[in-house]
Amino acid sequence: MSDSTRAIRDHVERVLDWEDAHVGFDKAVEGIPADKRGARAAGFEHSPWALIEHIRIAQEDILEFCGAAYQHTRQWPADYWPKDAAPPTQTAWTESVASCVRSREDLKRLARDVEDLTATVPTGEGNQTYLRAILLAADHAAYHVGQLVAVRRALGIWESP
Repeated sequence: MSDSTRAIRDHVERVLDWEDAHVGFDKAVEGIPADKRGARAAGFEHSPWALIEHIRIAQEDILEFCGAAYQHTRQWPADYWPKDAAPPTQTAWTESVASCVRSREDLKRLARDVEDLTATVPTGEGNQTYLRAILLAADHAAYHVGQLVAVRRALGIWESP
């Protein structure tokens, strides 16, 4: 692998959780009190739980899309958002956060290991490449992490790092 290819792969991998321009997922979810996880701030559509679950579902869907056996069964938007504003249990919250981290690590591994980042994914068409999928996941997570920080500010549970 050439040095420039390795540099591109390293950059793509880092973009999944960098904090150069904004707070990352890990800091955004840290310390959210249990009694605020399902809270909806005035003027906001989603609770912290809903945003985290949505990130989890979308990242997992993108990873599945990159696999050879992907069959699209989810309906937009109903299957991409949780039904409830609050997590059903502490375990559900913990597992959702952990799953977001795991799927982010899996996307990093994909960036490192896929033979050709510019190849079309097995179930994709046209411009639906591995690189596009990874960047889509990074962009999507960054957008919703920004929303999470805004909701936390509105709920009075955010201190700037």
